[in-house]
Amino acid sequence: MIPRPQTSEAASYYFTYINQVIGDDPLGSLETQIKEPVLSSISEEKSLHRYAQDKWSIRQVLNHVTDSERTFAFRALWFARGFEAPLPSYDQNAAAASADADKVTWAAHVEEFRRVRLSTLSLFRNLPTEAWTRSGIASDNRFTVRAMAYIIAGHFAHHVKVVRERYL
Repeated sequence: MIPRPQTSEAASYYFTYINQVIGDDPLGSLETQIKEPVLSSISEEKSLHRYAQDKWSIRQVLNHVTDSERTFAFRALWFARGFEAPLPSYDQNAAAASADADKVTWAAHVEEFRRVRLSTLSLFRNLPTEAWTRSGIASDNRFTVRAMAYIIAGHFAHHVKVVRERYL
């Protein structure tokens, strides 16, 4: 059990994601999400779908989720290891524009997400107990390591909900 983050452990915006996680087991959520059925139900053709002209394709959404997970996991590692230097902001739109995600197959995106998630789980499972409450600054906001675990799980849950409601 990893207690839920308090409001002082992440910028208020991130509680949009933290609040998506049910209970006090973000690692259980992270593990369950690897097998998310919606990922295997989307065809290569459907993965290029956009629900509006100016919106990301489903491939771009999963690429964003994977890139964001890498970013959040790096932040968790940085804070867990006690580094004090603040980390910069992450511009999701700049990252998405540079990824060329629609040229990567859906199957490759799903596999990449799975591998990144396994790495994230390994990082969190091997943290010493005291690391969970360590904190640092990213994007000019203070975050704890445990907030990052909840953010990663909640960010994925948020985007799966968006895919189900707007794309499928």
